[in-house]
Amino acid sequence: MRVTDAIIEVLKREGTQFLSCYPTTPLIEAAAAAGLRPILCRQERVGVGIADGYSRASFGKRIGVFAMQRGPGAENAFSGVATAFSDCVPVLFLPTGHTLDKIGLPPFFSAVRSFAAVTKSVEMIDSAIRVPDIMRRAFSLLRMGSPGPVMVEIPEDVANEVVESFDYHPVRVARAAPDSHDIEEAAKALLAARRPLIHAGQGVLYAEAWSELRQLAEFLQIPVMTTLLGKSAFPEDHPLSLGPGYRIVPQPVSHFMNLADVVFGIGCSFSSHHQSMQLPPDKTFIHATINERDINKHYRTQYPILGDAKLVLRQLIDAVKDHKGNRGNQGRAEVVEEIKKVREDWLGPWMPKFTSDEVPLNPFRVIWDLMHTLDPRDVIITHDSGSPRDQLAPFYRAVEPGGYIGWGKSHGLGTGLGLIIGAKLARPEKITINVMGDAAFGMVGLDFETAVRNKIPIITIVLNNFTMGSNVTFMKVSHERYRTRDIIGNYADIAKALGGYAERVESPTDIKPALQRAARISKEDARPVLLEFITSEETALPTVEENKIPGYQP
Repeated sequence: MRVTDAIIEVLKREGTQFLSCYPTTPLIEAAAAAGLRPILCRQERVGVGIADGYSRASFGKRIGVFAMQRGPGAENAFSGVATAFSDCVPVLFLPTGHTLDKIGLPPFFSAVRSFAAVTKSVEMIDSAIRVPDIMRRAFSLLRMGSPGPVMVEIPEDVANEVVESFDYHPVRVARAAPDSHDIEEAAKALLAARRPLIHAGQGVLYAEAWSELRQLAEFLQIPVMTTLLGKSAFPEDHPLSLGPGYRIVPQPVSHFMNLADVVFGIGCSFSSHHQSMQLPPDKTFIHATINERDINKHYRTQYPILGDAKLVLRQLIDAVKDHKGNRGNQGRAEVVEEIKKVREDWLGPWMPKFTSDEVPLNPFRVIWDLMHTLDPRDVIITHDSGSPRDQLAPFYRAVEPGGYIGWGKSHGLGTGLGLIIGAKLARPEKITINVMGDAAFGMVGLDFETAVRNKIPIITIVLNNFTMGSNVTFMKVSHERYRTRDIIGNYADIAKALGGYAERVESPTDIKPALQRAARISKEDARPVLLEFITSEETALPTVEENKIPGYQP
């Protein structure tokens, strides 16, 4: 078999179900010949997002793969790969490369050299005989350790070489267990805490450790917040849930973070990033992560734990039970009432926006009606950058693991469209929704046709306020003089022209019926839907400054 055939055979043996790709690569024909479905997008960044969303929705158990052309194809994919890298998503990228005689010569683009900064590993197949070894290393890195994207570059002339001997077996996955002494010390610190807080990240989802997280929280009656990436790792309708904390911090999160003396981070990086919650440095930190580079990165960690989140939580549960028996922490039962009161006090002032009858529509009314029309147990939803993220994430209550795909450390406009297409491919039984603004649609909107052409019935919600609302404070003079924030478009008409079902909604009374129709059409007719809601230029957000987080530095 040729090198390309061998690579496709490896993908099939590793459980790959489709090949996201664009615009041309010999892997497309090899995949089709082998019965592996190619899904061609309209631009590389969206194709990367499709593979990314598939991996996220599979909790890294099934790996999304994106193949692209040498040179411009690989170059155009860079921002998507950077997003996967910043969010620690295991995705395999397979660019073709220039022929071997051009390697290292300017101006020929080298994926190996250029993508080293945004991948966990990148190798080049420089000989047919190396295919099994390189692909085995790639999948070992994708499936074990700290998650992240991996790239294998395939020079054009090597792609057609013949593999004389092919012996490949799917990699077996190993997990790292924590040191028992570290667990014992952390358990004592957690039990001695007066006001402990659990800070749960994406690692809980990848380890499928949500039941253990819930068990620990309930046993000790500890409130739980999540990162944006970890949103849905703990059910947000649970009495101990505080919601997500990132750049935007809901009042329950800020309240309990202010009072906490011990913060237990599980499956998170504790990054000090503009899309991460800035933590008060005067806390005692227990930090459990699979990635040793995260410990002591931005905050002094008094109790570090290295290990898989599921194994950490199982051992921690056993350790606290050894100290407390099966009684749990009845002394903190009042924390549930405190959470309830803080949440009610926080949501109260927002209710006029959630129930507003104003025209143009208030975007918070759209989100409120969405939350009360579709059962979140049936839904996977993601946001886009800017206002849609910050209007949706603090208030939408994710109740099932993976029911919300949060992202944002490196956040190009339009990322949500590719992610939700990939999520639908991973979990076709779910209603899959991406909420985006008009600026995000302008970046990637034509890839709605990718969903139409490939019969992937997603629902896209466009909140159209005809402006770049999140840039109000950054573009005052230019907007006053030249209207730089203004953008126009009828996106429902575009979606219809691309072959999907679409509606433009302008009345508050039409929001719920439109959502109900969208759900029915996507499920029964297997047809992609776009709902364009004409909204006001709403700028109110539950900001960090409003909630007075100590130590926050904008």
